[in-house]
Amino acid sequence: MLTHARALLTGGGTAYLDADLRDTGRILKEAAATLDFTQPIAIMLIAVLHCIPDEDDPAAIVGRLIEAVPPGSYLALSHPAIDIHAGVGQAAPRMNKLMNARLTFRTFDQVSAMFEGLELVEPGVVRVPEWRPATDEERANPSAVWGGVARKS
Repeated sequence: MLTHARALLTGGGTAYLDADLRDTGRILKEAAATLDFTQPIAIMLIAVLHCIPDEDDPAAIVGRLIEAVPPGSYLALSHPAIDIHAGVGQAAPRMNKLMNARLTFRTFDQVSAMFEGLELVEPGVVRVPEWRPATDEERANPSAVWGGVARKS
């Protein structure tokens, strides 16, 4: 990722920040050097929040980012699910025993709560393959990931 980011930086108008998502103050400060916070901004939290344990309150992290952007901004979020397929509930603890990083899969309700106060874009929070699939084959993907897009009004 860092190599790709460095390549993008040569064209201008692009910045890269290597930071912990929990450090929202630093992220927002450095983003303001590149982004115009008077214009709508897209926040894309794709496959990252499962790395934030419950005790670090991922919904509050999302809330701080949303609070900083102007109306008309969007949040796109995806998150591994613990409640889509039987057996997934045992997968995260097994993976956590094998890895240094701790993963937290979450329920539909927990992921939906991260969009609180925002206007969900249809079809709302759904399994990612069901978010506007182009084909029946895409919809049939067994992915156990919740996802959604919402707008700040």
